[in-house]
Amino acid sequence: METHQIMSAIFLIAVLALVLPGFLSTNNKLKLFLNNLSIWTIIILIIIVIIYLIR
Repeated sequence: METHQIMSAIFLIAVLALVLPGFLSTNNKLKLFLNNLSIWTIIILIIIVIIYLIR
């Protein structure tokens, strides 16, 4: 792995550690949690596809 990839992974893990507690506390109902989780999954998949197509 390159240093750039390692730093990106560390940055993403740090952002996840900051965002996850708030995300879990506001989504205390299972249906709301799954709905928000599916929306975020779709957003991340779209970003991955766009990045793949650009390269």
